[in-house]
Amino acid sequence: MLRAGGYRILENRLRFPRSGGVMKIPEILVVETVHRPGSLAKVLQVIADAGLTIEHLTALRRDQGRTLWEITVEMDEEADRSLYDRIGALPTARFVGKSDRVFNRHRGGKIRTVATVPINTRQMLRDVYTPGVARVALAIRDNPEAAHEFTARDHTVAIITNGTAVLGLGNVGPLAGLPVMEGKAALFADLAGISGVPILISETEPARVVPIIAGIEMSFGAIQLEDFAAPECFAIEEELRRRLDKPVLHDDQHGTAVVALAALINGARNAHLTLRDRVVGQIGLGAAGMGIVRLLKAYGVGDILGTDRNPAAVERLEAIGGEGCTLEQLMQRADIVIATTGVKGLIRPEWVRPGQVILALSNPDPEIEPLVAREHGAAFAADGKGVNNVLAFPGLFRGALEARARQFTDAMLIAAAETLAGLARAEEELVPDPLDKEVHEKVAAAVRAAAAPGS
Repeated sequence: MLRAGGYRILENRLRFPRSGGVMKIPEILVVETVHRPGSLAKVLQVIADAGLTIEHLTALRRDQGRTLWEITVEMDEEADRSLYDRIGALPTARFVGKSDRVFNRHRGGKIRTVATVPINTRQMLRDVYTPGVARVALAIRDNPEAAHEFTARDHTVAIITNGTAVLGLGNVGPLAGLPVMEGKAALFADLAGISGVPILISETEPARVVPIIAGIEMSFGAIQLEDFAAPECFAIEEELRRRLDKPVLHDDQHGTAVVALAALINGARNAHLTLRDRVVGQIGLGAAGMGIVRLLKAYGVGDILGTDRNPAAVERLEAIGGEGCTLEQLMQRADIVIATTGVKGLIRPEWVRPGQVILALSNPDPEIEPLVAREHGAAFAADGKGVNNVLAFPGLFRGALEARARQFTDAMLIAAAETLAGLARAEEELVPDPLDKEVHEKVAAAVRAAAAPGS
């Protein structure tokens, strides 16, 4: 570690594993400029000349005619780091280093367990622990339904991963996935007022994963599967749904599908198309792609094409009524195209048909840039920057828990998607603001209403 003017920075660049390509990771540059017109503009021009996009810019402080800036850019491992020297060579700027702001926000973890009642007297201690708690334990023994009222289970979700498909990083293992699971738990707490408990397991085979989860499920009102790789994720979720009498949801499939369906409803509307009556093409049939296809079928879309480099994935599509084809055939036939491959630039601009709707949802680099797609005739195009499953899972689980649902149904997922679509405000907005807590409350209410009694 180095310190510059009291600001802590990272000296060495972290390296991240690749998963089918080069992933962009935010880097936060710390740059000092002389406080005069054009100083900052010259720094930003150097960054632009390096082909990088600035995601965020913050002035940290101004002192004695100089300003210290944090500039957030997305850089992959192959990006040219000589731009640091070029910034430092400017007569009115100095490259200080890279900020550890992200690490600071993770230091010590992002979640903790807190008591819901003050334990500040001996009587309170005796009531919430021994001997008073024995009365509650015996009441639940005699009537298990009492656990709904006298434990936290009805607002507690297990967030379980084996780390085989973490974000865009791939199989980095369960421990490396823990910060992601903590992030999900923090979002549950902040956006939906429910508790999420991260659980890491080291097994990858469905036959061993399922008994582990089934053995601990009693502590939780619902199970969220997170970052399990395809195709194992399908078998794991299916068997858990069969065995457990509570909601189980693989977020990479169904949370993504809910937000994608909301975006498609609005994207089709903006292009003056009727979603159910059009040919929809899904590029990439992994967890997210198959989740989207399944929900579209449930929503009433009859004609769905799909393509994937894995023949087994295409077979799964065809087993639920989709049609496999090549990428070029899909682009020729589909009115609405969804891509979830993680492959930058996969869709060639010349393949775009006039009037198509294209949602290239891979982050941070889409299969085709929306502006390019529109320039080549797309009626509407968007990328995945705003299509984030954080819009879905907090409300989905809160609604299911409040309804005491025994499983997630297609009706619950579709209710969430239609609610999200209806909450988008601007005409060009596909989905609402994920930080708007009222959005999550309305999604939860819609899911609760759609949960059939005893479902």
